[in-house]
Amino acid sequence: MNYIDWTGFIGVTLLLLAFFLNLKGIIKTDSLIYLLLNFMGAAIACLASVLLNYMPFVILEGCWAMVSAIGLVKLATKNKMIR
Repeated sequence: MNYIDWTGFIGVTLLLLAFFLNLKGIIKTDSLIYLLLNFMGAAIACLASVLLNYMPFVILEGCWAMVSAIGLVKLATKNKMIR
């Protein structure tokens, strides 16, 4: 495996970890760890797709990362309102 494969493997592992932990009820979809795992996993997988020059997954993972980033911003805004 080369560095692009490892990059993609790490990104996908983070995404699957978030999915598995949510499925088992360990974390919720609105938790910080879930959103961070999704954002980091999608961003890393997107980077691997860019390096492979595979546009369908660049679009998919890029959108996934943006949606997760929006969730992180909403969570941060919500937490500021509570304090």
